[in-house]
Amino acid sequence: MKVSVIIPCYNEEEVLPLSHKRFSQVMESTAHDYELIFVNDGSKDHTEELLLGFANDDPHTKVISFSRNFGHQNAVSAGLHNCTGDIAVIIDVDLQDPPEVIPQMIDTYLKEGSNVVYAVRNKREGETFMKKFTAKIYYRMLNSLSDYTFPVDTGDFRLIDRKVLDAFKQFPEKHKYLRGLFSWMGFKQTPFYYTRNERAAGRTKYSIRKMFSLASAGIFGFSKKPLKLAISLGTLSIFIALAFAIWVFIMYLSGKESIVPGWSSTIITIVFLGGVQLFTIGILGEYIGNIFDETKNRPEYIIDKKINFDPHNNQTI
Repeated sequence: MKVSVIIPCYNEEEVLPLSHKRFSQVMESTAHDYELIFVNDGSKDHTEELLLGFANDDPHTKVISFSRNFGHQNAVSAGLHNCTGDIAVIIDVDLQDPPEVIPQMIDTYLKEGSNVVYAVRNKREGETFMKKFTAKIYYRMLNSLSDYTFPVDTGDFRLIDRKVLDAFKQFPEKHKYLRGLFSWMGFKQTPFYYTRNERAAGRTKYSIRKMFSLASAGIFGFSKKPLKLAISLGTLSIFIALAFAIWVFIMYLSGKESIVPGWSSTIITIVFLGGVQLFTIGILGEYIGNIFDETKNRPEYIIDKKINFDPHNNQTI
């Protein structure tokens, strides 16, 4: 059995030497053939030079280098599109997800006969309270909004077999939320519990903006409920406005409300309705933006270099 390890990288020169060493040691300790596919997502530092050096010294190390930064999810997709293993393991380069548990995940896959083994975080070392809290809230909110059920406390770290890989290649959409897609596919899926470590070196490249973008991809890619929420808010605002109008009319007839006062309530009503409208337009904008990106039909990514791959594997997008 051949194992493909997909490792996306973006400006990771500080952690790469240790990462490559540990990944190689772990895979050499198994009885399986393997390939380490490092995907350089348009790094600005010396990530590409380091990867090319690893590939030159080690035929098991393969490198895909993008023409620019296309994002983490597209980097993982490129690795999955180009891997040749019977199973693939998706794991980040920062060593927060310890490569030493990969053999245990393979054992779980073989023992359970699963198509997917997804890693569930028992503990999250080195992460702030706010990061843990927002992650917990997000996964539960995603499940409440989505028409599907997604495992909580998971990331992209998982093992998938060739059947799932081939199914994944059928997805033409541009805004991929990978952990959601793998859950949506079905097949037999088994959890694997582990402790997530602190980052081994360097700093996270996932900014708040990128985390928000990933979160919105999950919500708007797997749920129509935000649209229904907008309808509900619009309906609620109409009823509130009608109720307020009736109340003002009754107060006016009873002589308890004069003509001059009331400007504050008018302003409050306008602001409330305006807020609901802007919120609704924002939700519609997210969906329309996704539709716009899909209809352009641009490639998910463009490959600049491929090292140590079969020359017959010429896929560049």
